[in-house]
Amino acid sequence: MDIFLILGIIMGFISVIVGMIVKGADAMVLLNPAAAIIIGVGTLAALVNAYPKNDIKRLPKIIGVLFKSKENTKPEDLVETIMSLAQKARQEGILALESTVDSLEDPFLKNGMEMVVDGVNADQIEEVLSNEIAALEERHRVGSAMFKTAGSSAPTLGVLGAVIGLIGALGNLNDVNALGHMISAAFVATLYGIFFGYVLFIPFGSRLTRKSETEVKNMMITVEGVLAIQAGHNPNTIERKLLGMLDPNEKSGKE
Repeated sequence: MDIFLILGIIMGFISVIVGMIVKGADAMVLLNPAAAIIIGVGTLAALVNAYPKNDIKRLPKIIGVLFKSKENTKPEDLVETIMSLAQKARQEGILALESTVDSLEDPFLKNGMEMVVDGVNADQIEEVLSNEIAALEERHRVGSAMFKTAGSSAPTLGVLGAVIGLIGALGNLNDVNALGHMISAAFVATLYGIFFGYVLFIPFGSRLTRKSETEVKNMMITVEGVLAIQAGHNPNTIERKLLGMLDPNEKSGKE
């Protein structure tokens, strides 16, 4: 579980509840089943209308990825792994990597190096690995877009909920004592929509995008390293090339 993300969600809820209390509003008004139904079911309906069945079925898995705490391999550690492979290939030959490749934990790097050991030419290796990157990017793009669609739909549904609530309130003008409560409850759906849209769903989409960028960066480093090893480049040249793909803070201690 990603504790940092959980902390952000809790902070969001606390900011709303404390803000209402400070303003003198009754926080219990947030317990509004009608508003929850309008925002929850309405947002799900928007997703079902926007995306095909296969994408909707992947939603639980996408949520799992969002809350997954496991970090991607650090780029600097990936460079170090590639460098050890390059040095061994330089000293003992490509075929000597076979036993080492079998023990690699990174499936993408392992796939690339297996093709190198099998003698696959550079163009085919690059094509296979590039296709895998493109497929991963598309999956991640759809997952991020689904949350952003939900985020853009929820606030509008909140307005719809407020309108529905006001219609109910205006239909009971004779009950003056209950009118104020009904009007305040009518705007709970708007609060829900804005909160879930701009504090949760859209940021969730941005978080998935960032996770994807980090993973794709590692894969691009892997592609460059695998092709350089296949071409028989000097390990020092490979290292300089891969370090050039890292951010300055990631190069610390590597140069």
